[in-house]
Amino acid sequence: MATNQQRREAAKRKLERQLVRRAEQAKRRKIVGAGVVGGVVLIVAGLVVWIVNSGGSGDQQAAAPPSSSAPPVPSVTNIPTERTALPKRPKALPNPTTCSYPADPSGKPPSGKKATAPDGKSVSSSGTVNITMKTTQGDIPMTLDRALAPCTVQAFEALAKQGFYTDTICHRLGVTDLQMLQCGDPDAKGDVTTDGRGGPGFTVPDEFIDTAKYGRGILAMANTGQPNSGGSQFFMVYGNAPLQPQYTIFGSISDEGLKVLDKIAKNGIGAIGQDGSTGEPKQQVKFTAVTVS
Repeated sequence: MATNQQRREAAKRKLERQLVRRAEQAKRRKIVGAGVVGGVVLIVAGLVVWIVNSGGSGDQQAAAPPSSSAPPVPSVTNIPTERTALPKRPKALPNPTTCSYPADPSGKPPSGKKATAPDGKSVSSSGTVNITMKTTQGDIPMTLDRALAPCTVQAFEALAKQGFYTDTICHRLGVTDLQMLQCGDPDAKGDVTTDGRGGPGFTVPDEFIDTAKYGRGILAMANTGQPNSGGSQFFMVYGNAPLQPQYTIFGSISDEGLKVLDKIAKNGIGAIGQDGSTGEPKQQVKFTAVTVS
């Protein structure tokens, strides 16, 4: 039989166990309560989001389509009908003159098309050369003017006679602020990310005229922005072209050719280039033959 002391100790241990159990139960109730409150908060937040997105009604609404960051494809507007007159040199160039066509220093890989630079000796700076660029969109006759740019005319005529332009495409079309068609890249494949870098392997000297204006009917040489960096690429202006006189003008486009350029422009742009305003022609423009007279 237990003594009073033993009974008191047993009662004490029982009480301690009861206190521990009560503490643990209180702790569990607190945790469960917090979880319930958190769940209620999430449910309420979800309801608020649903109500906002559904416009506050019980009808299901279609989600708005994600906005596209791609710029819209521009289309041609307001093609002028008045031609821009060819500039005139304030002083005539020596006749004959001498031209230099050094190798392209850019280190570009050689094109699949072989081109031979003219010798540049005794180059005439008077008279004209008639050239017709036959394309898949129609013929584009043009007149090259030696008095404006004898070296550029000689280089372009030489490339045309060598068949350099045949089977090449026009890779860049402008239809908004800069209304022109650029051609002459022998490596162009209709890819706006890579086209516009090819050339004949030699460079053509600059023959700028300070008072030059670019506009409808003007034929000019493209360049890289560096001095004397022209090559085989050129552009034909059918409309507005607010450019600084940093591109050699070497001829003009006939009325028949301008009609073809207008049609190409109205067909529109396919893929947009990095500048966001020009791109490849929607319908391919390919030179099928070139005649020189």
